[in-house]
Amino acid sequence: MPTYTYQVVTDDGSGEIFEVFQKMSDDALTEHPETGALVKRIPSVPNINTQWNDKGGKLSNKNLDRLGFTKYEKAGDGVYEKKAGDGPDTIQR
Repeated sequence: MPTYTYQVVTDDGSGEIFEVFQKMSDDALTEHPETGALVKRIPSVPNINTQWNDKGGKLSNKNLDRLGFTKYEKAGDGVYEKKAGDGPDTIQR
């Protein structure tokens, strides 16, 4: 279950911040579970597994090449250079 962050609504924005484990299908809280005070959900960045983003991981140039993918990276104004796979060494947009 994901953790959602909430803040008690106050005029000066200094309300208590707390976290709640909830199912994704549950409605957002409108009241503090203990005090009944008005609350709002605070948007947060999801936790993404880093095995997919690290240089030596599943998206490394070597691994993409081994799996048959072609990867291009921007090299300049509309020019992309091949870093993995088959295809032309550069492409222009």
